[in-house]
Amino acid sequence: VFKGLFGSKEPKEPKPEIPWQHLRDVSQLNKIAKDSKTKPVAIYKHSTTCGISRMVLRQIESTYDLDASQMDIYYLDLKAYREVSNEVAVRFQVIHQSPQMIVIKNGTAVYADSHGGVNVPALHQYL
Repeated sequence: VFKGLFGSKEPKEPKPEIPWQHLRDVSQLNKIAKDSKTKPVAIYKHSTTCGISRMVLRQIESTYDLDASQMDIYYLDLKAYREVSNEVAVRFQVIHQSPQMIVIKNGTAVYADSHGGVNVPALHQYL
């Protein structure tokens, strides 16, 4: 009972750092489309002024368990890079939402979800 209330002295397994690549330029979308032909690429669209986006980002950071060899993952601050966010929607034919996770394989969006639907386990099915 006390362990549950006050925590355990046992060391916790450290979570792997998320190997974020920052998506800041429309030209990077060509590289994403090309790279997605050899391994899946995820794009996380984040709004820095949205509480839901902050909550979803924390959830991703606490549960992320993939390494860079399995999937490339991009972080897009859609407030700072609105033009890039708009081009992601057009190029990969997904309706803009935020927060949003998009998975690209073979140059095409194969998964897009937003808000509470964004979660790390969903990424595993695209490996």
